[in-house]
Amino acid sequence: MRTEKKFSPKVLARFLKEGRGLGTYSDYIPWHRVSRSDPSSRGRSHLLLWRDRQRELLSDGEWTGLNFASMLPNLVDLVEQFPINQEDAAHELSRWQIGIGGRVYPGTMTLAHQMGIKHPVVTDIAETVIWTSTTDLLLVLRTPKATKLTLLAVSCKPYDTLTPRAKELLLLEKTYWQARGVEWLLITPEQYDKRVGLTLKSASAWGLAEPASAAEINIATYVVRSMPFHPYSDVIGRLTQIFGGSEQHVYLGQRALWQAVWQGRLPLDLRRHWRPHLPLTLLPMTDFLALNPIASRRSSCL
Repeated sequence: MRTEKKFSPKVLARFLKEGRGLGTYSDYIPWHRVSRSDPSSRGRSHLLLWRDRQRELLSDGEWTGLNFASMLPNLVDLVEQFPINQEDAAHELSRWQIGIGGRVYPGTMTLAHQMGIKHPVVTDIAETVIWTSTTDLLLVLRTPKATKLTLLAVSCKPYDTLTPRAKELLLLEKTYWQARGVEWLLITPEQYDKRVGLTLKSASAWGLAEPASAAEINIATYVVRSMPFHPYSDVIGRLTQIFGGSEQHVYLGQRALWQAVWQGRLPLDLRRHWRPHLPLTLLPMTDFLALNPIASRRSSCL
């Protein structure tokens, strides 16, 4: 049973003491965590091990968002439950890239005042403190020139449950990132085909697993393309044989195939039903990318 069921000034002070929201790459600590000592989220929470760190996702939507984000070929880092600054502060990109500093950007308190909205707070009997807002997913991307980095902020929400106040706070978050020249996306289930989200969830155990070797991914790519009308089960059977024929090699075949999909080597029609007897259908790359709302930069309107 959780020992702290509601947010309070004491809980937020503990977050600061624990270094929540600090670090990068495998050293990052999310501001909100899937923990027995944290107030629970309203949705289903998920823990995923990916890129040498446990990812702490507070909803099915965040899991789907991470799946889409992890397929971007220029993704350098991804941090979840990222706290945005209450006070005016330097650009967040300075954590990842040297030389991004000097200029100060408005925090949420300044922006809330400018927008004429009430900044969220947390209150108990004796104390009131400013609430720390968070962005669900903050992506660090390499630019086409490969010499610089850029950020992409993503909020994952079920749009039909957003209250007027929730939309107001999302607008504050959007304005915060826009003031820093960072694109902000609101990803709702309306922005993607539900079948695609379900396929990625089913396959994420392989797609987000320890990376397969380049040789294994090359083999999986060749086998899939050489068996265009064969059932999925036949393709996995063939890969299993090539990799050694044991039960362990079934997993290796699945991992190599789905990581080829994740990397865009196999632009699979992700709208397929999860049935072993159905063949794998490949799409033109433009159609494959269009299935991913983050790659396509689709965003719901507030």
